[in-house]
Amino acid sequence: MTAPGPAGRSAPERTGAAARDTGPGGAAGRPGAGAAPDGVLILRRQAQRESAARTYARSLPIVPVRARGLTIEGADGRRYLDCLSGAGTLALGHNHPVVLDAIRGVLDSGAPLHVLDLATPVKDAFTTELFACLPAALAADARIQFCGPAGTDAVEAALRLVRTATGRSGLLAFTGAYHGMTAGALDASGGAPDVRVTRLPFPQDLRCPFGVGGPEGAELGARWAENLLDDPKSGVSAPAGMIVEPVQGEGGVLPAPDAWLRRMRELTATRGIPLIADEVQTGVGRTGAFWGVDHAGVVPDVMVLSKAIGGSLPLAVVVYRADLDVWGPGAHAGTFRGNQLAMAAGTATLAFVRENRLAERAAALGERMLTALRGLAAAQPCIGDVRGRGLMIGVELVDPDTGAAAPALAAAVRQECLDRGLIVELGGRHSAVVRLLPPLILTDEQAAAVLDRLAEAIPAAARRPR
Repeated sequence: MTAPGPAGRSAPERTGAAARDTGPGGAAGRPGAGAAPDGVLILRRQAQRESAARTYARSLPIVPVRARGLTIEGADGRRYLDCLSGAGTLALGHNHPVVLDAIRGVLDSGAPLHVLDLATPVKDAFTTELFACLPAALAADARIQFCGPAGTDAVEAALRLVRTATGRSGLLAFTGAYHGMTAGALDASGGAPDVRVTRLPFPQDLRCPFGVGGPEGAELGARWAENLLDDPKSGVSAPAGMIVEPVQGEGGVLPAPDAWLRRMRELTATRGIPLIADEVQTGVGRTGAFWGVDHAGVVPDVMVLSKAIGGSLPLAVVVYRADLDVWGPGAHAGTFRGNQLAMAAGTATLAFVRENRLAERAAALGERMLTALRGLAAAQPCIGDVRGRGLMIGVELVDPDTGAAAPALAAAVRQECLDRGLIVELGGRHSAVVRLLPPLILTDEQAAAVLDRLAEAIPAAARRPR
């Protein structure tokens, strides 16, 4: 792999003023006081005041104070390459100029910032741009529902929509899925039992439930689903819908095989079951196509969208076929569904990704990164699998002797990456998959820096005492 260039250094760098440490009474502890904030004190207060449910702050003990593109600067003056990107939210990285200009434009215009679901020019521009980016067959006769600001709110809306439209309550979901943290979204995710949810096997190679992987494993999974739906003694009646991620993100970066996804579309269409595509993390160019379903040429009945569509700000919508639009006024709402700043930022982001063909860029750069990582895997027996699509990449770490998932090793890799100025996160069934979600504006030079730091971190973590 090539040596990192100026865009990324092999270790975090410190800047003078930001490296100073000031006591509780010092200027650094007061926002806007002119000196760098005291990151140690901020982290200490966070640990004292915030919920035990906090997650990223535990594994990433940094205090971001400035950010641009791929780079975050912490209160301690260190700079990091951010391959978490707000869990995939930042398609254009931090503080992209077109996003900042869009936000300033709304602020300077005097437009209202809170409008519930009233029509506004900002909202109309967002909807127009989004429809221009949707799969044409869906956009031709679609409806959009603005719901609460998070992806999980959009999932809840989608589930209510199909249950209302079909008059049925059951749901088809997949093992390893993640759809959010609210009650209905959790039911559809892989970890929580629910009598209304039937879980089907999601295709994967390394840990295929049928022991074969590849196209044969995917075919067996498709037959399983068909049998459950067609067998009158299976205990599974016609469900209200099927929800699927084109690439399972939190589940360990598992891309759905194109042929398998087309089979899911066929079996749902022929049985009158709405297909819901959860594109919260895969949408807006992340996988190398504008939408994850585009790879398979699949047009779902419902699309759940959030994260990148808000241009870094909270925004979530459901887009669906017009004939499903049978619910009444107020059937699903949310006070903050009219976020004008997010819509402006989202419009700018969607247009920039579309006009600059960033999805195609993600496909080409992602393939080069996957190739490099597979070369690394050949020399590192602790790497069990390298997989992904576009700039959504996963490296699964295993015990070289048993092939079992190695979550402790993955956590050590994450820490070694952080020590080298690279932010990554973990996923998968056992949190043994190192995930890379860099912004779509990643340069070749930055990609090389990311790969170099990861290539250093993995063997360093493997050398640690077990």
